Amino acid sequence: MQTDLRAVAGQNVLLITIDTLRADAMSSYGGPAATPALDRLAAGGVRFTFAHAQAVLTLPSHTSIFTGMYPYQHGVRENSGYRLAPGARTIATLLKHDGYATGAFVGAFPVHSRFGLNQGFDTYDDRFGETRAPTEFVMPERPASAVVPLARGWIAKHRDGRWFVWVHVFDPHAPYLPPPPFDQQYAGRPYYGEVAATDAALAPLLDDVRNVGRPTLIVVTGDHGESLGEHGEASHGLFAYEATLRVPLIVAEVGKGTAGRGEVSDVPVRHVDILPTILDAVGQPVPAGLPGRTLLPAAERRAGARPRTSYFEAMSAMLNRGWAPLTGVVVDRDKYIDLPIPELYDLQRDPGEQTNLDGRTPERERVLQTDLRGFGAALPGERAHEDPEALARLRALGYVAGQAPVKARYTESDDPKRLVDIAEAIHRGVDLYSARRFDEAVQVYRQVLARRPDMALAYQHLAFVEWERGNLRGALDVLQQAIRNGVAQPSILTQLGSYLSESGRAGQAVRLLEPLATDPDADADTLNALGIAYAQSGHEPEATRVFERVLKQTPDSGIPLANLGVLALQRGDLPAARREFEQAVQVDPHSSQAFGGLGVVYIRTGDRQRAVDAWKQAFQLDATNFDALYNIGTTLAREGQRDAARPYLEQFVKSAPPAFYAKDIRDISELLRHQP
Repeated sequence: MQTDLRAVAGQNVLLITIDTLRADAMSSYGGPAATPALDRLAAGGVRFTFAHAQAVLTLPSHTSIFTGMYPYQHGVRENSGYRLAPGARTIATLLKHDGYATGAFVGAFPVHSRFGLNQGFDTYDDRFGETRAPTEFVMPERPASAVVPLARGWIAKHRDGRWFVWVHVFDPHAPYLPPPPFDQQYAGRPYYGEVAATDAALAPLLDDVRNVGRPTLIVVTGDHGESLGEHGEASHGLFAYEATLRVPLIVAEVGKGTAGRGEVSDVPVRHVDILPTILDAVGQPVPAGLPGRTLLPAAERRAGARPRTSYFEAMSAMLNRGWAPLTGVVVDRDKYIDLPIPELYDLQRDPGEQTNLDGRTPERERVLQTDLRGFGAALPGERAHEDPEALARLRALGYVAGQAPVKARYTESDDPKRLVDIAEAIHRGVDLYSARRFDEAVQVYRQVLARRPDMALAYQHLAFVEWERGNLRGALDVLQQAIRNGVAQPSILTQLGSYLSESGRAGQAVRLLEPLATDPDADADTLNALGIAYAQSGHEPEATRVFERVLKQTPDSGIPLANLGVLALQRGDLPAARREFEQAVQVDPHSSQAFGGLGVVYIRTGDRQRAVDAWKQAFQLDATNFDALYNIGTTLAREGQRDAARPYLEQFVKSAPPAFYAKDIRDISELLRHQP
């Protein structure tokens, strides 16, 4: 049965993207998760059974949805180091230009406004709450139950006008922790519990939209799927098998004057078809040159529709680990994956991709290779370095970012199929570190380096773990070993320079980092490390110039402002320090360093209560801000508030690393022994 999808000029648009949603998870797709709200939507709209993403990571996939372009066209190839270019043409910019009110309500950091998807939105709500440091690996996300009410409230205020709303929910992403009662209902299958909980959270929003006077086009899709152990991959991002590449797609029109007949379409469709479909549905012309096509006409959803060739890619392994890039095409039910060990699958007969047909049908393979080459997709070149705060938040979500050099040629030894166990080991190392099982994490990373001594990411993680557990010499040795092994990229040198500064060898750090700063494109992380080295070696004018350069390069980062505040403190200019720290907090309300600095300003100006409050905020944002923790406890103790001080002092003794705070720990321990 064909459903009635029509072009209705000026109708509302609701786009819902559910992160990490496998096509076969929902009950309407035959999956184990009960999704009655989305099933009801599908029963009154079109449910596409063979929809594919263009990428298997959140940011590049969403960018394809919003721009209607492939990743090599819009330029966002991974979750870190990329931004959608200012002035980009997106669903939001086009509808806003047509007079729509536009609102976005997103659930997690990979689609934070800093990455450029906020263009065209009047409201872009990405307030994820408090986010701590990378050592805590706290989730920079919020559940669908928190995101959906925000969207509902916004829609209620705009119900008399035309609007476009994007709701992004992140719940099915790892770790899988469904709320009650879904935790019990899906005991042993928590991923599906997350999917069911997401459906329940979305139900009131869908009901609201049905009752809006104006008709509304609703589009629901996943940005990518989840492997759940298939092909040796626990989550997503490494491969592009159907578990992560095929997504659900539901398109329905609800509200006044809409028909409610359901349709199931088996034709191949793509994320790049969503933008043309939305524009067609609201009566706007579709820009020329886009690779996608509208799904509104019934003929586009029937057997025999013009074929759609779908390009896809997975670049994380190449960019972060130095492994082979993955590209491919889906043509009808044939799928070709271009890797050093190529793969060809007949998805009609082999939907689980268990039998690689490479070499068995040479003629068909040549056609698919020609189709792939026809896209002219260039591999990504050097990407911008992400700032430390962004890397911390992405790492907290399980994304392991590095900066691997691009190779001239990739061999079978670089094929991710040969290296999937290493990818999982890297993730296991993060999990072990998060659980404070440092010895085991170190062992995992050393085993990785024994197999891949050219893997910068493993050196960086190993050095980080050694440093955080107080083995300063060991951390420096790891990075120096990387350089001796020819792994001397800027990220390695920057990490080494930072550790040299923090261990009292700022002069060495300056000599190491200065050559990197001569590059006009030197990244903010490197420049910040150099500025700190200058400051610690007594070169304040040089430090100021570097931090001001970083500020011009990353005006949305609080780090250079907080560093300028520290410089002002060092020279005793408290008004200037306060201005810098307050501006840093305004730019980044999650900056523990800025709140810590404000506490120092307040205590030096005699405002002890505000100082303690600022330090408490700093410690709440980052449980490894041991200076703030020390300051809270000692200030309260000096004020005679011994009972209030004791928990902070005890926490400091328990958690502060002795390698950096040995004397302070001894002093506080002595103080606690003499307190009643």
